[in-house]
Amino acid sequence: MTPALMVIAKAPVPGRVKTRLTPPCTPDQAARLAAAAIQDTLAAALDADRDIRRIVVLDGEPGPWIPGGFEIVPQRGDGLAARLAAAFDDVGGPAFLVGMDTPQVSPALLEAGLDAVGGGDAAFGAALDGGYWAIGLREADPRVFEDVPMSADNTGAIQRARLAILGLRTAILPPLRDIDTIDDARAVARQAPDGRFATVLSELEPEVLAA
Repeated sequence: MTPALMVIAKAPVPGRVKTRLTPPCTPDQAARLAAAAIQDTLAAALDADRDIRRIVVLDGEPGPWIPGGFEIVPQRGDGLAARLAAAFDDVGGPAFLVGMDTPQVSPALLEAGLDAVGGGDAAFGAALDGGYWAIGLREADPRVFEDVPMSADNTGAIQRARLAILGLRTAILPPLRDIDTIDDARAVARQAPDGRFATVLSELEPEVLAA
């Protein structure tokens, strides 16, 4: 079966995305940053050197920020854990899923995740805030996400423990910083200064700093 690279994302609608950036950003500015983050992530997915399915698991309506070459799969389920489980179930395995909050992700990291689910059972990439930026499974299994609290300081630790409890051979990927606050945004932009995200942030910074 052709492996899948999934990006789980929310349509960049003002007031619905990156709300922790407001303030200092306005809702429109936060949405611009969200759109840029998604575009950088999708560009890395397109540059991944693999024969794969490329899929956006989307909450909301698609827009021009999704380039050609991607399938669209609607998110379904009540809560993030259910939506993650549904995404793997809808797409089938093997699959590697990343979020929209790490625009600094490289094609090489995405390829490492795809390799992991091709040769092992799972892949996992922790986020520096205690969550995680990526998870991959060779086979869809809703038990992976059972009793894993989302958006908590220990989400990543509990998710990794859950993979171990299920006996899954899990490749551990490098941790990344995801974007919750304006300090996160600045740090990520410094890591990937040539990306769309960094460009948009540099355009907004005078307004943001003056707010």
